[in-house]
Amino acid sequence: MHFVSELNVKPERTLTVLHVDDDPVNLRVVEEILTAFGHRAVKAISGPEALEQISAQAFDVVLMDIHMPEMSGIEVMRRIRDRPGPERATPVIALTADILSREPAEYLALGFTGFVPKPVMVQGLIAAVTRAAGVTQPAMRLRRAG
Repeated sequence: MHFVSELNVKPERTLTVLHVDDDPVNLRVVEEILTAFGHRAVKAISGPEALEQISAQAFDVVLMDIHMPEMSGIEVMRRIRDRPGPERATPVIALTADILSREPAEYLALGFTGFVPKPVMVQGLIAAVTRAAGVTQPAMRLRRAG
């Protein structure tokens, strides 16, 4: 699935987003959405890989799957928040299909900056990412290509 912009509108600034998910399809879909809106996606398929990535470079936002093997998204977020460096303040948005276990406000209470339910809706994802990064995203209509 590819998304195509019907309007060639640039964001206020390009965001670099770390997306952490153990499902390669989810990683690809979110990458397609982010790049369609002019942002850059960096992918990590596990919690340990996410911690390595965040040690290696700065991110504007982290999109964190909650349910992953090895280390949950909650544990990864806590480890990010416990770090001594500037990455501890990076906005982390919870992504989960499990909307019955916790309310969105509970994720905020745990230390997440925002919450996006799966399946991911384009406008909801972009709104959460840009809000967390403190930038505005011009209105853009998308259609599926091919």
